[in-house]
Amino acid sequence: MSYPPVSFDTHPSRYRHWGLVIEGAVATLTMRVNEDGGMWPGYELKLNSYDLSVDIELADVVQRLRFEHPEVRVVVVTGEDKVFCAGANIRMLASASHAFKVNFCKFTNETRTYIEDACERSGQTWIAALNGTASGGGYELAEACKEIYLVDDGNSAVSLPEVPLLGVLPGTGGLTRLTDKRKVRRDIADVFCTKAEGFKARDAVKHHVVDGSFSRSKWAEGIKARVATVASAAPARPADARSITLPAVTPAVDGDTWTYRNVTVKLDRASRVASVDLRGPTERPVDAATADAGCWAFQFWRELDDALLRLRINELDIGLLLLRSNGDPALVLAHDASVAGDGWFATEVRGFQARVLRRLDNMAKTLFAIVEPGNCFAGSLAEMLFVVDRSYMLADDDGENAITLSSASTGTFPMHNGMTRLQARFPGDEDARLLAEAAAARKSVIDAETADDMGLVTFAPDAIDWDDEVRIAIEERCSLSPDALTGMEQNLRFGGPESMDNKIFGRLTAWQNWIFQRPNAVGERGALKMFGAPERAVFDYRRT
Repeated sequence: MSYPPVSFDTHPSRYRHWGLVIEGAVATLTMRVNEDGGMWPGYELKLNSYDLSVDIELADVVQRLRFEHPEVRVVVVTGEDKVFCAGANIRMLASASHAFKVNFCKFTNETRTYIEDACERSGQTWIAALNGTASGGGYELAEACKEIYLVDDGNSAVSLPEVPLLGVLPGTGGLTRLTDKRKVRRDIADVFCTKAEGFKARDAVKHHVVDGSFSRSKWAEGIKARVATVASAAPARPADARSITLPAVTPAVDGDTWTYRNVTVKLDRASRVASVDLRGPTERPVDAATADAGCWAFQFWRELDDALLRLRINELDIGLLLLRSNGDPALVLAHDASVAGDGWFATEVRGFQARVLRRLDNMAKTLFAIVEPGNCFAGSLAEMLFVVDRSYMLADDDGENAITLSSASTGTFPMHNGMTRLQARFPGDEDARLLAEAAAARKSVIDAETADDMGLVTFAPDAIDWDDEVRIAIEERCSLSPDALTGMEQNLRFGGPESMDNKIFGRLTAWQNWIFQRPNAVGERGALKMFGAPERAVFDYRRT
């Protein structure tokens, strides 16, 4: 069955699954999932279970609270009618394609890391007020918050029941956050993840699975008091903070071409290639103190983010993205400089740019950069050259084809592992890394031959070889197994030291990907297919 393309554009006035109330420094986000409001027909979102439509709204909330409501210091996430959340909807998962399952989990993971990022970088403390049972993805959403409180009513519990009930694993960060973030002992985590009913309040508090509990009669009073305490200790709203309205970012679609103001995507379905053309700014920037969401440094990255999500979810047959840019490098650097200060808006914009680059890191598609005369791979856009799997830069006779490094590549946009991309690029060559960092500190303009010598691009063919080398590279890449490529690319992109995010995206997602293809989970008598049926799932018990 085919379904219409997914749009990631939404607005609080159109939310079907969340209620948002803002009272001064406190926002209350209530999960009240519309049972009949699923992304597609064929399942009901019972017990506050969720699908992608619920997650799209949650991602929108996280973004809007940072830009439109900087006065908010505490976000309380809760539910209605004594049910917090039953996790991802099983009927949806059972009927979804393998690719959709994986992409759904990846988007969910990204949204939860954005909640953690808001706690760390925007001074917003997220508190999960679990007024009822939170299982599977419901508890994993709570784990993304800084504090978790569970009602003690003798019935409500928290659980990660995927292993005993579904034959899969808590793949949207549940396992990793349990041990790495909440510091739960491994043997206790083993019990928790294999006990379908989970832990009620007493055991959940004892084993640090939640931070505290209140009886049903004292629930409202206890949560209110804790929120007041956190709010009083929260950092004050930045003096220069102001509400920045986030208008919709939607492309004009003409056949296989999507056109935004600063980004154009052209799909070549026959070749399974998408050209992503990036346009630099055409005017000088305004001061960040008076800028709005339309400034290039923000608008461009919002458009790129939307394009990446649409490519990921809706265009599964597209296997290779060709990133090109055109514009004035000096204007890119000027716009970078406009958001380089310590002001509130500048700080939030840089944080958003970093998140989009990490989304690009996470694309399960090959990424090639094509660097030609007239490009504007400078400053923040030059960072894309270190995201891609390969870069091809035309070596012209007059040396006009150049890239420009700036301090944007020396710490502004950390990867999931906390490293800069220059550090990750030269893991065993400190001299080359130091040379590149020194060039970035000087805002160096680097021609193709020098970029090749410095290791900043993969290949720098001359005009005689250019067309053939690029064409052959594209054709060869598109002829390879997509599964093998995804595994190779993700492993190579996630090198360096381990971090919680690295485990989630570089390791846990791969495991979930593998398990979602196994008959024990998705076979005709696998756990996902048999969920809710009177018969038990049938497992192949050979360990692999």
